[in-house]
Amino acid sequence: MKFGLSYSTAFAGTDPATLTAVARQADDVGFESFYLPEHVALYPGARVGDAEFPADLQIADPLECLAFVAASTTKILLGTGVLLLPFHHPVVLAKRLATLDVLSGGRMRLFTIGVSSLPGEAAAVGVDFATRGRRANESIDILRALWAGDAAGTSFHGEFYSFDQVTSFPKPLQTLPIHVGGSSAAAARRAGRQGDGYFAGGLLAPAERQAQLELMRETATAAGRDPDALEYTRWASIHMEPGDVEGYADQGVDRLVVSPTSTELDEQLGQLESFAAVHGLRRSA
Repeated sequence: MKFGLSYSTAFAGTDPATLTAVARQADDVGFESFYLPEHVALYPGARVGDAEFPADLQIADPLECLAFVAASTTKILLGTGVLLLPFHHPVVLAKRLATLDVLSGGRMRLFTIGVSSLPGEAAAVGVDFATRGRRANESIDILRALWAGDAAGTSFHGEFYSFDQVTSFPKPLQTLPIHVGGSSAAAARRAGRQGDGYFAGGLLAPAERQAQLELMRETATAAGRDPDALEYTRWASIHMEPGDVEGYADQGVDRLVVSPTSTELDEQLGQLESFAAVHGLRRSA
């Protein structure tokens, strides 16, 4: 099992010394990956289900934070959990992600996308909320085409984006995997059809979760893709025991992502240390 750490500035704050300390500790004790979430804009009354977001929630840009983390660490992989793909122009995003991968020595390996559940967030960036899924589909294709393109240029003509003979350099050190996050059937289908993995949302009943995993696999097979090649990532508790991990493994999970439960730095570092000891993560030399 692989273990990732999710760091939310909305919960832990934007103090750079704290972010650096947590990232270095995660790197040192053997976490595979370090994730940050995204919301590009909030507003009074923003809500997902029963959860309402405070309008002044401190959600820093994930790619800027990951660049900061990359400069402070040596081995840990970088991830987004999730970046809201329809709200970014894919040509600009291709350059940003490739640059981050190059400067981090090829560690931008867990780029995970979502589409947002907040209509007001889409409106704030001029995106029709109803089109966000189709925009994400096009953007995935564009990102891959630009990363694979050569000096002759890449052309694309779709519903939302269109360009001719565009070149995008530098290239990622390796083609970047694109994981799909979400709690909907549409996300599961997108993962099967276009993704390199599926990061399932946390608010799903067991039967619904299993149905979505099967939907991802069925969609991949129908698209002529190998479902066994797609990674399956899930949220988990930083306080879980080894037996819990075995249960996830039995469900086909490849990676578990946990979060500190304290806002105090010393307690966060202690939780990472304890987790590493309980689950046998390898400490770096």
